[in-house]
Amino acid sequence: MGVSIIDTVSGVAATPDSTADANAGAEGLRSLVLVGLMGAGKSSVGRRLAGRLGFDFIDADIEIEKAAGATIPEIFAAHGEAAFRDGERKVIARLLEQPHIVLATGGGAYMNPETRARIRERGLSIWLKAELDVLVKRCARRSNRPLLANGDLRGTLQRLMQERYPVYAEADIAVISADGPHEAVVEQILQALPPAYRKLAERHHAEPAHSSPTE
Repeated sequence: MGVSIIDTVSGVAATPDSTADANAGAEGLRSLVLVGLMGAGKSSVGRRLAGRLGFDFIDADIEIEKAAGATIPEIFAAHGEAAFRDGERKVIARLLEQPHIVLATGGGAYMNPETRARIRERGLSIWLKAELDVLVKRCARRSNRPLLANGDLRGTLQRLMQERYPVYAEADIAVISADGPHEAVVEQILQALPPAYRKLAERHHAEPAHSSPTE
């Protein structure tokens, strides 16, 4: 895969001002890590959740692409999935060193035992659980997902659900990502989190961020 994806994480450091803002009232609160299948809404929900809390939002897939200097489909094509997963594991480990972030991970990231252990150590994991029909509808609008390039969208997603949902179930929190407003999922998450997060959100009074085109 090359040194760039493994040893470089570009564009993820918070500015001093944003760090100070995030730290205001957030002492002792862990970072939040969103897991789930492609199409579950991790980026869209994550941006809104970060805005409500005053945390920095990071999309792991975007940071991997920045570090590698290539898109994820290009990385898969040139180096294969195993090399991508190894780089993904190392990039996520570095991202988790930052305090007070909301991190959206790729669909396969949480399957790695080392990544799951690192998330348990550094943050709270939140599984966005979506039904098959919802995932199919959302993923049909995307053309840049290597694992869905075989032409059998529904069948592939169903197989991935069978493989991954038992592992996603190890997450600290699970919420339903239905075919409705992402803000409703954010509210579910805030209600499921410890009260200190809700108090922080009430203090912050942030407007929901715009939807990300990557989810």
